[in-house]
Amino acid sequence: MTKNDSLAGAGSLPELEALEAVIARGRAHLRCEVACRVEHLGRSLPVHAITLGGEDPALPAAGFFGGVHGLERIGSRVVIAFLEQLVARLDWDRTLHQQLAQVRLLFMPIVNPAGMARGTRANPAGVDLMRNAPVEARDPVPFLLAGQRLSPGLPWYRGAAGAPMEAESAALCAWAERELLGRPLALALDCHSGFGMRDRIWFPFAHRRAPFAALPELHALHAIFAGSHPRHPYVFEPQSAQYLAHGDLWDHLVLRADGRPGVFLPLTLEMGSWLWVKKNPRQLFSRHGVFNPLIEHREQRVLRRHLPLLDFLLRAAASQAHWLPQAQERERHRREALARWYGGNR
Repeated sequence: MTKNDSLAGAGSLPELEALEAVIARGRAHLRCEVACRVEHLGRSLPVHAITLGGEDPALPAAGFFGGVHGLERIGSRVVIAFLEQLVARLDWDRTLHQQLAQVRLLFMPIVNPAGMARGTRANPAGVDLMRNAPVEARDPVPFLLAGQRLSPGLPWYRGAAGAPMEAESAALCAWAERELLGRPLALALDCHSGFGMRDRIWFPFAHRRAPFAALPELHALHAIFAGSHPRHPYVFEPQSAQYLAHGDLWDHLVLRADGRPGVFLPLTLEMGSWLWVKKNPRQLFSRHGVFNPLIEHREQRVLRRHLPLLDFLLRAAASQAHWLPQAQERERHRREALARWYGGNR
């Protein structure tokens, strides 16, 4: 049994302990609140929401999220490691202080703490939080995988029809809406694992195949990332290129942003966990091993692989005036995005 398996089996939550240690170290710079609390084994587990940087609501922002699915611990660890890195640099890095004066950063590293402590994808009510928003797919969807209302005993349970959103997903959406929507630019990265052999960056929509309104800005972001990271490992694509789903939280927030000023670009990092299984086939016999690197040096390699992406998003948000497309340039990016991701249609 690995260390990660024993910890999960005991119901402890080392990710929460690590996050709270970072919060304590960065207390002078961080603004923290508890977005909600969830019960697990007699404990009240907090969903921490942390902000850093400028206070002006007219500033651009970047948000980093993890642990929506409790089994995917590595997503939380990536976000916590990035926050830890920033906090450590704040002790000496004057350039970072100047950068943070131009941007607001948000962190919700453990959205589903009770699911993580239990070692389950869903929360304690059996609800898959990424199927829990009031959004219905517009085209045929895969059975069960897209979200189902049959039973919390089956995977991908959305919750009962007409029920309010679960506390964790409602807290994420309320906080993100308050802190991100309406800014000149707001980027969000939600870190997951468990989709095949490639690292993928998905963007909306998940509930329909039509592109979202901010597609030109998304293409411009992709262009500056590819230009500055020519050997990056990611496949950028709309989630609809893989499958459609009900209840996607980021689709819900994109729809909530409709009609508001500014640009909202939510991204989902799907780390290709089968890469870790290929390196260590014994992980197939561990529920956690299918979604997380269980060997320490491989986890460190994963952090080195993905932390540059989070740093890029910070820089892109702070420098949005220099790359967001306008007028004819925006139309060019729209055409190129349609050709790249939608076969030139629409």
